[in-house]
Amino acid sequence: MRTWFITGATPGGFGLTYAEAALELGDQVAVTARRPAELQEWADQYGDRVLVLELDVTDVAQVRAAVRTAEERFGGIDVLVNNAGRGWFGSVEGARDDVIRRTFDLNLFAVVEVVRAVLPGMRARGDGWIVNMSSVAGLVSAQGFGYYAAAKFALEGLSEALREEVAPFGVRVLLVEPGPFRTKAFAGFQQAPVDEIVEAYVPMIEGVKAAFVDQDGKQAGDPARGVQAVISAMNAPVPPQRIVLGNFGYDVVVAMHENALTELRHNEKLSRSADFS
Repeated sequence: MRTWFITGATPGGFGLTYAEAALELGDQVAVTARRPAELQEWADQYGDRVLVLELDVTDVAQVRAAVRTAEERFGGIDVLVNNAGRGWFGSVEGARDDVIRRTFDLNLFAVVEVVRAVLPGMRARGDGWIVNMSSVAGLVSAQGFGYYAAAKFALEGLSEALREEVAPFGVRVLLVEPGPFRTKAFAGFQQAPVDEIVEAYVPMIEGVKAAFVDQDGKQAGDPARGVQAVISAMNAPVPPQRIVLGNFGYDVVVAMHENALTELRHNEKLSRSADFS
């Protein structure tokens, strides 16, 4: 029986879907949320196999306390799913400073703190999985979400270095890059204000917001099938380093790589001219 530690396990999202999949496998889970009372009725049906913890992942002391509580209850953490995160729209020039910092605090620095809290136990046991929920936006950016993409790009680079560092200790790292999925992650955009400092970008941001609001509830991605794909990747004889989820995401990422490779080869002479003769 493995123990999973899953952040951001709010109803209607990937976190709770991971938890249910783990429980179906016969494992036990510690799930975290800002409002744990919302999960209690769900958790009660699983008895002692579920531990619900209140956690703001941007609070370092809370992170360490939650991990310690889960380890004391279950004896250790075998699978960490860094799922907590969200995006705020805004232009690169016109986003407010507090939005920029909040974006990085939640999507990058909070992941760092959870990983740092969980890794000592994994290293001591010589085994473990770290699943970092990135995004297609961590590979292909889009206007209006530059800072969210930047945080996810950073998570990608961090995870690649982490993978190499922890491999000697038996710990594996998987990046997960979903495209549009039918979760409640962007349901709050309907009420979110367009809060741009630079007026020139307001029409663009309003268009971005309208597109997300219109898409909500119509996304092609099925969270349950996405989680099953992740578990299959983890159980593969040679697990991948990353997995893109969904047709839209797959097509966008493939096109990005193909275009980048074409451009790289087109400029090969310029690239190679930069060395000493």
